[in-house]
Amino acid sequence: MPEKTLYEYAVVRLIPRVEREEFINVGVALYCRKYRYAKMIYFVNEQKARSLCPDIDLEMIENHLSSFQRICHGERGAGKLAELDIAERFRWLTAKRSTLVQCSASHPGLCEDPEVTLRALFERLVL
Repeated sequence: MPEKTLYEYAVVRLIPRVEREEFINVGVALYCRKYRYAKMIYFVNEQKARSLCPDIDLEMIENHLSSFQRICHGERGAGKLAELDIAERFRWLTAKRSTLVQCSASHPGLCEDPEVTLRALFERLVL
């Protein structure tokens, strides 16, 4: 039986009007130290986003989420934050902030395969 290992995840939220505190879940970021794994996946449901804010700039939101994803993955060319240590990147991305794209608190769990766990969380919490 495969050994379970600790991971942390945060739900990525779109908050079109910060002052109203309404949000939709658009992604999940997951970090697993043992496997040196940090990944974020997202999907923006345009209909839900427009129901909260009819004039939302979805292209801008896509750019923010894509940047978040590239930093989380540590991609070259994604800027100085992407060059940070994997744990520092995850902590920076999931820190509290008051912007259009925010994260929930980090939650711990145990998994055998972080990729499978990320996909399961994404399906349950976003799709």
